[in-house]
Amino acid sequence: MDLLTWLIVGLIAGVLAGLLVGGVGLIGNIVVGIVGAFVGGWIFAQLGVTTPFGGLAGTIFTAFVGAVVLLVILNLVTRGRRRAV
Repeated sequence: MDLLTWLIVGLIAGVLAGLLVGGVGLIGNIVVGIVGAFVGGWIFAQLGVTTPFGGLAGTIFTAFVGAVVLLVILNLVTRGRRRAV
């Protein structure tokens, strides 16, 4: 994939995950979506499953799942940090 495709996938997955969990701004959502693609790919590989879709839709779905997991972890860490201060 070229850079533009990664940015589009990251934007879509990050925005969708941000709507579900709580976003971190547009640029943050793009970064979370791109990193989420790697996290989602790793999760799916560990579980031994594939995406229910093929092509770009499958990539977006994988990135979305990874972005949701990443945002949940990020929210847990920052919430714990806010309580400690």
